[in-house]
Amino acid sequence: TGFTVAMVTMFSNSCDNDLELSMVRHQPEGLDQLQAQTQFTRKELQSLYRGFKNECPSGLVDEETFKTIYSQFFPQGDATTYAHFLFNAFDIDRSGSIRFEDFVIGLSVLLRGSVTEKLRWAFNLYDINKDGYVTKEEMMAIMTSIYDMMGRYTLPNVRDDSPSEHVDRFFQKMDRNRDGVVTIDEFIETCQKDENIMASMQLFENVI
Repeated sequence: TGFTVAMVTMFSNSCDNDLELSMVRHQPEGLDQLQAQTQFTRKELQSLYRGFKNECPSGLVDEETFKTIYSQFFPQGDATTYAHFLFNAFDIDRSGSIRFEDFVIGLSVLLRGSVTEKLRWAFNLYDINKDGYVTKEEMMAIMTSIYDMMGRYTLPNVRDDSPSEHVDRFFQKMDRNRDGVVTIDEFIETCQKDENIMASMQLFENVI
């Protein structure tokens, strides 16, 4: 969560000016509506929007800009692939750009959401093709991208394991009916009942 707070500040200093000028300006939804959709106060939303709009007057952030910002937090590894997956999780309407609304709604969940809300957000991240299921291949892609980004220090409690061994254990626990895919209910129920998975999810939160 330290990253998410810092990322708001980074957005205020890192948006590409040429990109801003070339894009159609996007006006966010009313603050009242955003306040109803998030855990932020009106004053917090105004502050977040000022920072966002100051350097990104288009109100939109594209994937390359997002990757550039995100990678600065993980110079010890390659954050490109994970940033791509994270961008897609924030890009709710699959438009290829993150709107201010998308960003603050996701940020609200990550910073102030309930455990279940955070797990739903995590499931959406793992569900790469957004078909409502997580396959072992999707879980492997996310986990490998985290290992690539964090180097050998991704998950200290399993640092001697390869990503595939880690995914095998997770997936076996989550795929309760053995149909080869994990549903959101299986994902949430397994995570909430398994202390080891929840501990890993807490560590996972730190790279968001």
